[in-house]
Amino acid sequence: MSLRIHNTLTNSVQEFKPIEPGKVKMYVCGVTVYDDIHMGHARSMIVFDMVARYLRYSGYEVTHVTNFTDVDDKIITRAAQEGVEPLELSARYIQKYFEDSARLGINRADFYPKASECIGDIITMVQKIIDNGYGYVAEDGSVYFDVAKMGGEGRLTNRTTDQMQSSGRIAADPFKRNPQDFAVWKAAKPGEVSWDSPWGKGRPGWHIECSAMIYRYLGEQIDIHGGGNDLIFPHHENEILQTEAVTGKPLANYWMHNGMLQVKGHGMSKEEKMSKSLGNFFTVKDVLAKYDTRTIRFYFLNTHYMSPLVYGEDMLKEAETALGRLTNNYRELQAYLRNAPEGPTDEAAIDAYRQRFKEAMDNDFNTREAIGVMFEMASESNRMLSDRSMTAGTALGWMSLIKEFDTVLGIMPEDGKTDEELDSIMSVLIDLRQELRKRKMYDLADIIRDRVKEAGFSLEDSAEGAKWKRL
Repeated sequence: MSLRIHNTLTNSVQEFKPIEPGKVKMYVCGVTVYDDIHMGHARSMIVFDMVARYLRYSGYEVTHVTNFTDVDDKIITRAAQEGVEPLELSARYIQKYFEDSARLGINRADFYPKASECIGDIITMVQKIIDNGYGYVAEDGSVYFDVAKMGGEGRLTNRTTDQMQSSGRIAADPFKRNPQDFAVWKAAKPGEVSWDSPWGKGRPGWHIECSAMIYRYLGEQIDIHGGGNDLIFPHHENEILQTEAVTGKPLANYWMHNGMLQVKGHGMSKEEKMSKSLGNFFTVKDVLAKYDTRTIRFYFLNTHYMSPLVYGEDMLKEAETALGRLTNNYRELQAYLRNAPEGPTDEAAIDAYRQRFKEAMDNDFNTREAIGVMFEMASESNRMLSDRSMTAGTALGWMSLIKEFDTVLGIMPEDGKTDEELDSIMSVLIDLRQELRKRKMYDLADIIRDRVKEAGFSLEDSAEGAKWKRL
């Protein structure tokens, strides 16, 4: 079975066929850097990190580009409030982005272009839009894209220009010929950061930077364009228009959009998108102070990337508990391996689970199904560990398979090793607790059990004696 992707462009699941066999060019819209990233950003970052990981796991050579919008009205406003230069503010939050990204286990993209570093590319593209008859220069020196010249319906939304105009998301502007037109170059206002251009001092419009960056780093056409589904209109629709106006070719063959992370509305039962503008966001930094990287990744990846997801600490706690089952199984395999009976590896069982994992991932990156396969593996291996029917070869093979899957998901402990010093300490506590129970000093024995639990471990009695495991 080959990889299939839900393509927003066709609103259908299609077999993935890259432009160049064996290679994938992928562009993912990044963040506007004027504040710390929040959990809504984290979802998109983790989703497309997973996509890039799986494409590489499948043997593709991937070139992954994610941008930073470092010139924007919000950045200018925030910089003025803090009394710093806009590019100084954005540079600070780019650094914080990389710090949070690393803590989320995100593999670095190949390129992270910034709007401020692509001004020449942007001006060149704007000039081509004008030369090709799709742009016009307004009285104030701004340049607008003439949407009516392209005609037809929105490629991704399947809405006409009149319907897009009536959506209420088009800002009024006296310099536009038509309400649905959008700025590809904005004339500078007094005191704003700006660059020289053939039309006077100004700065890029929001949409044009992505088209120019794609052209510079990936060429005229790419395989996959990704982002949150809140970017479909107007951002991605406008990217398509302005790029086709320059190249005459489709921008991307596959458009992927992750569902929004939602929170309960203020005093209401309905959910609303997590965003800074609504003031309902939770920063990655704050959440990482309570939950580890793997719990957060598991929380996002245990749902299909297109589905909406409601944020809540109760759900993070459920994710932490569920992930603990997989982690404990892996550690029990490690402990078992030290005294496992000799024997060959059950290659057939390992290959069967590998095939099922790949089938799940090939089905539009269905990480929920893929994680389900890992839980089935854990249940089966727990049974075999219990009756000691698993050979050393099979135990080692299953551990290797788990780590193989984790190159895609990033949800298992990095080292995957049992801390021998911790094992020794826990053995002392187990012996002490057993001695206290023999002397019927149950209150002290319970204190040891409870304090160990508070530290994130549990003590359990079994037919083979007391054992410890991580919660």
